[in-house]
Amino acid sequence: MSVIDTYFEGVTPAQRKVLEHIRKVIKQTVPDTEEVISYGMPTFKYKKKNLIHFAAFKDHLSVFPTVEPMDQLGDKLKSYRTSKGTLQFTADKPIPDSLIKELVLIRKQIIDK
Repeated sequence: MSVIDTYFEGVTPAQRKVLEHIRKVIKQTVPDTEEVISYGMPTFKYKKKNLIHFAAFKDHLSVFPTVEPMDQLGDKLKSYRTSKGTLQFTADKPIPDSLIKELVLIRKQIIDK
């Protein structure tokens, strides 16, 4: 059992389903990652740097791709609640796979520079 599996034990079944799907999309998009807990959240590390965090909260879920990927995708994020480096959504309206992939690939490109 990984540290992320342990984190998932503390969330609702609906949140877990969405977070497990996000996990799968991230792993498929950037397979060469390490799963860790950072800042109390499930995190994927790439080349020893944080690639993306994701987490469940009482009333929403979030991904934390950092500021630059969100700035680059600006208009695509308008239907979601955002704050600096954070994209919020709910289990009944999860973010599409294509958006997760774009955020992760932009972040990977930043790390690769």
